[in-house]
Amino acid sequence: MTKSALLAAAAVVALSASGASAGTHKITSNAHATAKSQIHHWNKALNRSISTLYDQNDDSQGYSDISQNFESTFDQYDAQGADDFTVPAHTTWAISEVDASGLYFNGSGPARDFHVTFYKNHGGKPGAVVADIPDASYTDVGFGSPVINLGQKVKLKGKGGGKTYWVSIYANMDFEVGGEWGWGTRNDANGNDAQWQNPGDGFATGCTSWSEERDCLGDVGGVDHMFTLRGKSK
Repeated sequence: MTKSALLAAAAVVALSASGASAGTHKITSNAHATAKSQIHHWNKALNRSISTLYDQNDDSQGYSDISQNFESTFDQYDAQGADDFTVPAHTTWAISEVDASGLYFNGSGPARDFHVTFYKNHGGKPGAVVADIPDASYTDVGFGSPVINLGQKVKLKGKGGGKTYWVSIYANMDFEVGGEWGWGTRNDANGNDAQWQNPGDGFATGCTSWSEERDCLGDVGGVDHMFTLRGKSK
């Protein structure tokens, strides 16, 4: 699907649920989304002891793809992106923070909080859930770029040859209040390509379970997402 065709299709997805005000849900925003510098300066100012464990908060594609838990009226639009990373061999990470480049669109936010889920890898897709934080607090450092405090230490082991995991970041936000939130995308992939799902198929992509984001969203879909994992390593 071409970029213009996808954006046209997204623009006509009407909010037809009972009691909804006029408006449309969009799958993606083409506004530039990168907050690496803001996140860096924010963390430097706090002078905290946690370290950067993994970082691919760069190489912006210039798009933000929808990754959001809407109000119950619009459950069919609930969608989430996910991306993979590898914990090095013979290493254990204790992740306490996730920083993401993102963007509010079709509204100005803010999200109530963020839902962060870590998964095992299963055949190049998210598999069994390792840790689930449904309502993590955050600090916004750039109109939709959250520094997310997990409120716990998510421990992931690299084991013998290193081990691949997945992280999904999606905003808890009502469309009627804040609009939509998209997770910033990258031009190139580290490891597996980003995955995306919309179980209720409100966006009519057919991606009701984990699928390659590019296959779901066409050339505006992300090859990868922009995020940083912070915590401690041993």
